[in-house]
Amino acid sequence: MDQRATVPNPPPAAKRHHDVLLGRYELGRLLGRGNFAKVYLARSLSDGAAVAVKVLDKPDTTDTGMTRSVLTEVAAMRCLSHPNILKLHEVMATRSKIFLVMEHAPGGDLLARVARRGRLPEHAARRYFQQLVSALHYSHARGVAHRDVKPQNLLLDRDGNLKVSDFGLAALPEQLRDGRLHTACGTPAYTAPEVVRRKGYDGAKADAWSCGVILFVLLAGALPFHDANLALMYRKIHRREYEFPPWVSSQARRLLSRLLDPNPETRITIAALMEHPWLKRSLSLDSQLGNMANLPPMTARDELAPAMNAFDIISLSSGLDLSGLFDEAKTKKEKMFTSTQSIDKIMEQIEKTGEKLGCTVERRKASGVRIAVGLGWWESVLSVEVSAVASPLLLVEMRLEGGDGDNGGRRFSWDDMKAELGDIVFAWQDSGDS
Repeated sequence: MDQRATVPNPPPAAKRHHDVLLGRYELGRLLGRGNFAKVYLARSLSDGAAVAVKVLDKPDTTDTGMTRSVLTEVAAMRCLSHPNILKLHEVMATRSKIFLVMEHAPGGDLLARVARRGRLPEHAARRYFQQLVSALHYSHARGVAHRDVKPQNLLLDRDGNLKVSDFGLAALPEQLRDGRLHTACGTPAYTAPEVVRRKGYDGAKADAWSCGVILFVLLAGALPFHDANLALMYRKIHRREYEFPPWVSSQARRLLSRLLDPNPETRITIAALMEHPWLKRSLSLDSQLGNMANLPPMTARDELAPAMNAFDIISLSSGLDLSGLFDEAKTKKEKMFTSTQSIDKIMEQIEKTGEKLGCTVERRKASGVRIAVGLGWWESVLSVEVSAVASPLLLVEMRLEGGDGDNGGRRFSWDDMKAELGDIVFAWQDSGDS
């Protein structure tokens, strides 16, 4: 789409925030630059949303033969709509510039995250890997192979969710010849060995190899194969000369061995990965810890609470219907949930819940590690214990203690409690019978 409005070259950094792009986006600071493009943070003037604008110079793109790459990137991103693929909002152009307006991923790239931490715990690596595999499975189903899957091209949004980006080297269905791809491309350390043979290859299987290298990097903090001499590196690849660090689990090792198979015919496919037990494993709290990767840490005040330390008990009087917590007298008397809120916020919400449901709520300290509140004339107490699992994730355990929660035929309703606690709950957990 050729817009005839005149757009100046991006202004100096000190003035960039005043530059308005075609009357639609206010350009901000420079986010990054490549050989042929610069990416700026921008703000939509229509709704104030933050976006990333990739600016390419038309003459440079034409002179360097990058026109096909730009067209491929636009074509691929326009036909892909997945929560783990960076979204292309629109494409604009003037006589001298091309502007790709894309979703902004403020969390940076996955390589920077691994570099800061050295390596990722398995639950966090699994979460990112699940999202990567899901995005590629979706992309392959639509005939698009990425061909440059590497941590630098895996961005993170503000919630820590992975976004696959940079489809400039992607292969579209019309590029197949005899059902195969023949262009050698990608980054050597992440490129499948069959790609460099120039004998034709399956783009989806090549992406699966790259996924294996990425998973190894996430878990080990280093590349499985690395040598300045590419011939020696590919010799190591064909001989499978790599070593697992001792902390990599046996199940992850088996999966990596199937991904880092130099024979594409026997290498595990992305479709098979979708059903692999390591990816489908039920993680309960483990997966939730991974989801906490980008949340802010606890404040100093929150961290005053000792880890695994009971701290508060709420007292409920006779006005509360408790039927939902118990199907029968001997059903579960304990419920647990995780929360990323502060201890004060959790307690405040629990107290408000009791008051809203017509209960008398009071707090009193029973010991240095516990605060007790009575249930009026009932012989029952709902105790609430909060444990610091991993900053900023808290585990909240609620247990009905003493009596049976019966008040003249009215019983304690856990459904009411769940409904009122609302947004302070990150996830409810299964718990055993008390």
